[in-house]
Amino acid sequence: MTQVEPATAVLAPRTPTDPAHPGQPYEYRRRALVEPDWTRFPGWRQVTREQWESAQWQRANCVKNVKQLRAVLGDTVDDDCYADLSTDQATQATMSMLVPPQMLNTMVPDGPISTDAFRADPIRRYMLPLATDRRTDWPSHPYATRDSLHEHDMWVAEGLTHRYPTKVLAELLSTCPQYCGHCTRMDLVGNSTPTVDKLRLSLKPVDRYDAHIGYLRAHPGVRDVVVSGGDVANVPWRHLESYLMRLLEIETIRDIRLATKALAGLPQHWLQPEVVEGLERVARTAARRGVNLAIHTHVNHVQSLTPLVARAAQTALEVGVRDVRNQGVLMRDVNASTADLLDLCFALQGEAGILPYYFYMCDMIPNAEHWRVPVWHAQRLQHDMMGYLPGYATPRIVCDVPFVGKRWVHMVTDYDRERGISYWTKNYRTSIESDDLTALDRRYAYYDPIDTLPEAGRTWWARHGTQTTH
Repeated sequence: MTQVEPATAVLAPRTPTDPAHPGQPYEYRRRALVEPDWTRFPGWRQVTREQWESAQWQRANCVKNVKQLRAVLGDTVDDDCYADLSTDQATQATMSMLVPPQMLNTMVPDGPISTDAFRADPIRRYMLPLATDRRTDWPSHPYATRDSLHEHDMWVAEGLTHRYPTKVLAELLSTCPQYCGHCTRMDLVGNSTPTVDKLRLSLKPVDRYDAHIGYLRAHPGVRDVVVSGGDVANVPWRHLESYLMRLLEIETIRDIRLATKALAGLPQHWLQPEVVEGLERVARTAARRGVNLAIHTHVNHVQSLTPLVARAAQTALEVGVRDVRNQGVLMRDVNASTADLLDLCFALQGEAGILPYYFYMCDMIPNAEHWRVPVWHAQRLQHDMMGYLPGYATPRIVCDVPFVGKRWVHMVTDYDRERGISYWTKNYRTSIESDDLTALDRRYAYYDPIDTLPEAGRTWWARHGTQTTH
């Protein structure tokens, strides 16, 4: 049965508590976006604004290993920190290192750079995870899997996941301009690491795209296509535009969403004349045919928002993209407090023209327990955010439950708080359940991080961690 217990408050007050004048739990203050001074880094002291705003320069100067990171940071960070990062890359990382200068520049944005500040930085925590960040008791949940959402199992063509009745996910490629440590598609995306031997797309891109279009033409019940990867910013524009125009020729497609963290991680890409002009052609065609074209980006912390990011978002809107929306991920020590989320959402909506849309609970992939939060914590965050933002800009916090899909965190059917097992139901069949008569009657389990459980729950998992519990 559901156990209702008081949830620990996660709202960080903005002002000292005064019994006579307690104020609000969160005090809004408008803050202008600022592009941090990249010349504060020893390795970038000679970098000009022209270079910085060049997509080509940004891509050419991505940090791909510890040696390159040291060349940028120099001795502002000590040897132990570099060794910590090297250890993680060699033993625990599920994603290889790839950080554009734009993203690295949002770490410790207000300076001075030091080892302690770098270690504590929220962007660093998920883009450049250290071995000492991760848990040693439960680094992975016993039910963590490489493809935690079974997207590969639901491929109806290479890279085309048909999970929901009216929606598909189109993975055009398996690379990104940047690799996030918590990537839910770590099974496919990016280079192999010592920990994970990645799957590989086998078809030529043209054949993969043909297969997608063929399936969508043959299945008029699909109306919504999320065009992703990887990241669409890594698809040569002429190829991406061709793919999108082919989608727009299918009468039954009514929504197209372009998924790109690069809007925040490499806004220079989306400001290139070739991309802007091409996006305008696609947007005009979509508007003429009554199709909703949107961009979905992925910003997890307010530090990531700079004037360049706002300019990229505004440019997309100016050329006719209907919406630019944000899908963040809840992560401990990154953004899992109400103040952090509200700071981010106000900056997204008020300063960058990006609509706060979703915050996902971090998925159950290997070596991710230090990032994940329990369901009750997510519920409390949703509760504490309400009433501050405009209704249309108040994000929903969702749990992406394996075989179920996205569910608002308050939609849990049952919840065993002691063992950290929540149960969820659904109202549709995935593409691999078309003949499963019990799919809609079943309860599906999701698991809280074990270290967040009471002692009795941790003891239970220590004894039963490899046994099926549902």
